[in-house]
Amino acid sequence: MIVAFLTLIVFLIAISGIKVAQEYHRFIIFRLGRFQSIKGPGLFYVIPIIEGQQRVDIRTQTIGLEQQETITKDSVTIKVNAVLWFKIVDPEKSIIKVVDYNKAVYQFSVSALRNIIGQHSLDEVLKDRETINATLQKIVDTVTEPWGIQIEMVEMKDVEIPEGMQRAMAREAEAIREKRARIVKAEAELESSIKLTQGAKIMEDSPIALE
Repeated sequence: MIVAFLTLIVFLIAISGIKVAQEYHRFIIFRLGRFQSIKGPGLFYVIPIIEGQQRVDIRTQTIGLEQQETITKDSVTIKVNAVLWFKIVDPEKSIIKVVDYNKAVYQFSVSALRNIIGQHSLDEVLKDRETINATLQKIVDTVTEPWGIQIEMVEMKDVEIPEGMQRAMAREAEAIREKRARIVKAEAELESSIKLTQGAKIMEDSPIALE
C-alpha cells in the first residue's frame, strides 16, 4: 500500500514537469539556479524540484508614458506624453540582465523624453515631431539593447502648452494671415494696374483701335 502510494506521488511529480508553451511565449529554464536553456514554443519538460522556469512574452508590447511637465530649449514649460512600442528579441537577457524590464524601459524612456524636449525649441517640438520621435527611439533602443529589448517605435501624442502661449500663438497666426491677405490684395491691384497701363498704351499706339 505504501509502495503504491509512493509510486503515485513520484508519478504525479514526474508528470508535473510536462509544460506547453504558446507560439508567443518562451520559457527561461534555470537548473539549480543557473541558466540552462530557452524552451518553446510547443511541448517541453522541466525536471521537477531541480529546474525552475520564467515565462517571457515575445509579442510587441506598448508602454504609455504619462504626461510629463518639462521645459523646452527656449524656456517654455510644456506637458507632453508619448507611447512606446517594444518587443523582446533575447528572452535570456530580458530576465538575467534587468530586474523588471517593463519598469526599466518606462523609467529610462521618461527620462529620455524630458532630455530630448529640453534640447529643442517649442517650435521644433510642434513641427518636427517625427524627427524627435526617431531620435528618441534610437536613444532608448541603444540603452535597452543589452537587455534583449528592441524599441520598434516611439510617438509623442499630446503636447500641451500654457494658455497664455496659446493665445499669443493664435494672435501671431492671425497677424500672419492678415499680412498674407494684404500681400495678395496688393499683388492683385498691382497686376490690375499693369494691365490697365498696358491697355492704355496699346490704344495710344494704335489709334485705329479707338474707331
